[in-house]
Amino acid sequence: MNLPDHKTKIVCTIGPASSSEEMLRELIFAGMNVARINFSHGSFEDHSKVIRLIKKLCDELNVVVSVMADLPGPKIRVGEIKDSPINLQKGDKVKLTTERIVGSKDLIPVDFDKLPYCIAKKSNVYFNDGFIQMRCSGICSNEAECEVIVGGQLSSHKGVNLPGIDLLLDPVTEKDLEILDFALEEGVNCFSVSFIEQGSDIQKIRDHAAKKGRSVFLVAKIERGPSVENIDDIMDATDALMIARGDLGVEIPIEEVPIVQKELIHKANLRGIPVITATHMLESMTDNVRPTRAEATDVANAILDGTDAIMLSGETAVGKYPLEAVHTMVRIAKKTEAWRDSTGSGMGNIRDAIGETEMGISDVISLQVYDAIRKLSIEFVVTPTYSGATPRRISRFKPENWIIAMSHLDLTCEQLAYSYGVYPLSVYDGSDDLEKKVLGALLSRGIGKSGDTIVLTQGYSGGTNLLKIIEIEHLVE
Repeated sequence: MNLPDHKTKIVCTIGPASSSEEMLRELIFAGMNVARINFSHGSFEDHSKVIRLIKKLCDELNVVVSVMADLPGPKIRVGEIKDSPINLQKGDKVKLTTERIVGSKDLIPVDFDKLPYCIAKKSNVYFNDGFIQMRCSGICSNEAECEVIVGGQLSSHKGVNLPGIDLLLDPVTEKDLEILDFALEEGVNCFSVSFIEQGSDIQKIRDHAAKKGRSVFLVAKIERGPSVENIDDIMDATDALMIARGDLGVEIPIEEVPIVQKELIHKANLRGIPVITATHMLESMTDNVRPTRAEATDVANAILDGTDAIMLSGETAVGKYPLEAVHTMVRIAKKTEAWRDSTGSGMGNIRDAIGETEMGISDVISLQVYDAIRKLSIEFVVTPTYSGATPRRISRFKPENWIIAMSHLDLTCEQLAYSYGVYPLSVYDGSDDLEKKVLGALLSRGIGKSGDTIVLTQGYSGGTNLLKIIEIEHLVE
């Protein structure tokens, strides 16, 4: 087998444009590492079919693709609008109502019963990731009277943001827990958690899964001001981050988003947890076969910042060109990674920053691996792993070499689908001779050849504490 020609992981949101078996197969071949199931839309029956199709294809193709169930959280949305989409123009007078009605251009339903208690006169209300803006001019019973400040097309079920307002909502809803239970029954191990504000929000999901006897991999979606302020507390509790720039760009000043993105990626790299950069990455490819130059630059800069993964949302869920969008991301990733490797514009700053922190044995081993592959002719790094911690620690340096992570645990293999440059292999833990097991697993998949030099990490007593540099021909003997 040939390893992929890019190391940045690709997250694809699955929807009507990408849920067929044929398209899912093509997306896997194109480079999809994570299939995101957005539970804000669709039925459990539809999601069950998609999850089972992905698992079937993974078994058939002998690959690891993680299914990430996206828990919607307390997302406020527009209700049903007649003749959707409607066109709102600057100066239009609109009423927002909490009544469960079919709306119109003049009366728009919002599925948030506490709206009259949270909004105030002169408050700004944003729709569709901030592309439409209204200003409240008064409250009357269960309605808010507003004036359109920035117009545009508004469709049913689009998101609503009330930045700077305490929404009096629990970030983890009963619906989230219902979705969690369903997804666990379907064998899903990985979940992204929306609108969290502190580490305890993540812990609530983890505790609920534990009561069901399951360990889970949790991705904290950073999309509110308080989540940025409490990022260290959140990172203590989470397994990964997603920088969800759509809502984040409304909740905080838009000019702060690029800096926040860089700071969060750097913090995640330091901790050795994967980070996904999401929202509007190739947005124009929802309707066009090519992205804008700015979008291509955005994807490349996220990779240069040190992101582990880049995500497609509407592009693959409902877009006209889902496969082309993945191919475009892969080409940008391949070119950007090659430039970074050839120019030495790598992650040396991460190495220096880690060197200034208090390190454990596994941190020291990861530094030694990084130094070895920079100074020696190494084909790849092999890391047998139970928890996935060692390959993640090595991954944060964004090395030029592939990290082959071997584990007999499905959860470990799936979570490593989020880490840059880590190729997870599901390997039966049946041999006492580690080097023999490693060689057998590699050669059975056509990875490596006689004469190749590899770095092999090993661990005893529950942690990685040994590094070996081995020539494959010596293993053959």
